[in-house]
Amino acid sequence: MGFLERLKGGLSKTRTQIAAIVKSGATVDDEFFETLSEALITADVGVDLVDRIFDDYRDEIKRRGVNTRREAYALIKEMLAADLTVAKSMEDFPPKPWVMLVVGVNGVGKTTTIGKFAQELRAAGKKVMLGAADTFRAGAIEQLKIWAERTGSDFVAQHEGADAASVAFDAMEAAKSRGTDVLMLDTAGRLHVKTNLMNELEKMLRVIKRNTPHAPNEILLVVDATNGQNAMKQAEAFHETVGLTGLVITKLDGTAKGGIAIALTRRFNIPIRKIGVGEGIEDLQDFDPAAYVDAMLGDSVETI
Repeated sequence: MGFLERLKGGLSKTRTQIAAIVKSGATVDDEFFETLSEALITADVGVDLVDRIFDDYRDEIKRRGVNTRREAYALIKEMLAADLTVAKSMEDFPPKPWVMLVVGVNGVGKTTTIGKFAQELRAAGKKVMLGAADTFRAGAIEQLKIWAERTGSDFVAQHEGADAASVAFDAMEAAKSRGTDVLMLDTAGRLHVKTNLMNELEKMLRVIKRNTPHAPNEILLVVDATNGQNAMKQAEAFHETVGLTGLVITKLDGTAKGGIAIALTRRFNIPIRKIGVGEGIEDLQDFDPAAYVDAMLGDSVETI
């Protein structure tokens, strides 16, 4: 299956539930909003956020004089896509090196995401370097090195257990001396509730800023879509510590229901850069809000 087909397959539970609501009656009434709200809560949007969203949506539906569920469905899709559209583009590579710091808890796919980003940048003709600042997890340095070799990227590392901020400093110096366009720094997977590990990440950020004032240009959080509302808690902790500028949502081909994308963008106003539906290079792609809403809700009433 292609990327979109796999995405649709991953979000089929939510799409089926929405279909039943839209087709169960003709009139836009309280029952319609209540059952649709319940569906989005089940899809991991979150109770409080759904309440706020539907306060806005009810007003807009009323303002436009929408009376039928099919019309309301089309309008809600339009508004959801607008909510998912955050107009904060990645800078077009200012003074070298352009630095991306990739953060997240264990198991979400940070290192694989870096490798896929590197592949894309190398294909665009950029000189890329990968920095192995995940010195805690056994095998993490070797895993990133394999991605560097596979993508033709430069690679900087120290030994396992080394100070992560020291690795970041070395990588920054190497990137400047080698004329690197893009430096991507892997970081240790850390539970967002572990204060000492979050402090270590904060220290790394300070070292990067002291070394190169314009960096980091992107602080990217990778979250697993199947974690549901726990991904929201992760984002809150990382955003408070380092100030996130972008998101990657992985594993949308599994048991994910899709609503976490809406919850994250609505809560933090941070753009989703990429979404992933598998392990292959082609399974991480740019986030398209309209296509995502189609996958989650159906591209028309007749197809859901």
